[in-house]
Amino acid sequence: MVSTAVTTNESARNGGELSEEEIFEVLSNRRRRFVIHALKRAEGPLEVSELSTHVTAWEVGVEPEEVRYEDRRNVYSTLQRTHLPKLEEKNVVTVDEETNVVAPTPELESLDIYVEVLGSREIPWSLYYVGLAGVAVSLLLAVATGTPGFAALEPLDVGVFTATTFGISAVVHHVIGRRARLGDTEKPPELRKRE
Repeated sequence: MVSTAVTTNESARNGGELSEEEIFEVLSNRRRRFVIHALKRAEGPLEVSELSTHVTAWEVGVEPEEVRYEDRRNVYSTLQRTHLPKLEEKNVVTVDEETNVVAPTPELESLDIYVEVLGSREIPWSLYYVGLAGVAVSLLLAVATGTPGFAALEPLDVGVFTATTFGISAVVHHVIGRRARLGDTEKPPELRKRE
């Protein structure tokens, strides 16, 4: 299961920014997410051939040097015909037809795209925090009502426990979240489960 969250930097906002619906439309395709990831990692524009090599390598699960021409040709073709025009239409990239070079726009640079990849036995962070809050409330009620085994605790103890637990969870969430942003790791976040 893959879910995404997107934020824009306030300083980069302008009248032509993408709507939430347009952002989700752009991100609905894995190849487009891979293109965005590659462009966010690059220190400048990329040729379509280099971009298709990265996308193919991620799709096939090999290093870019090991990509076969036959595999890359299909990706190159669909990037040219479908995905790059869609990204250009949404003002996420510019494509120079003469040089076949793709460059990110300020719109893409301002997007902070977080991809949460969940395995079948994992729970989303939002559900984790709801559960943690439920444990904290239950613990506070047990202390307040003098439930055996909890009567020795003070409400302050529960407060310290709750603040510490939420603080540690938030730090872990932040660290994991950094690895789940498009462009922040060598491979796209949705591929990290393969390793």
